[in-house]
Amino acid sequence: QVQLVESGGGLVQAGGSLRLSCAASGSTSSINVIGWYRQAPGKQRDLVARISNSGSANYADSVKGRFTISRDNAKNTVYLQMNSLKPEDTAVYYCNAVYNIYLYNSWGQGTQVTVSS
Repeated sequence: QVQLVESGGGLVQAGGSLRLSCAASGSTSSINVIGWYRQAPGKQRDLVARISNSGSANYADSVKGRFTISRDNAKNTVYLQMNSLKPEDTAVYYCNAVYNIYLYNSWGQGTQVTVSS
C-alpha cells in the first residue's frame, strides 16, 4: 500500500504563491502516477496536475502557466508550486497516487488552500 501526507496549505492573498508537498510512504516503488486534485465546496473533485514515473506532467487548463508539479524521487515527495493564485483556486487539495500497474488508488487527507481577494 501507499500512504500519502500533504502539507503546505494555508491562506494567501490573490497573486501570491504557495507550495504544497506530498510525502509518500509504503510501496513507493510501485507508484505509476502521482498528482494533485482539488475540491471546492459543493463541487466535484477535479484533477489539478499529475506526473508519471517518466516525468511527463499534465495540468488542468485552469492552472497551466501558473502551477508546476515536480517530484523528488529520493525523498518520495511530490510538490505543487502554485503561483499567481486566484480566489477560484480556493479548495481542499488532495494528493493522489495510482500504483501497482494502475490497479490501486490512494488519497491523502487533504490540505486547505484559501485565496483571498
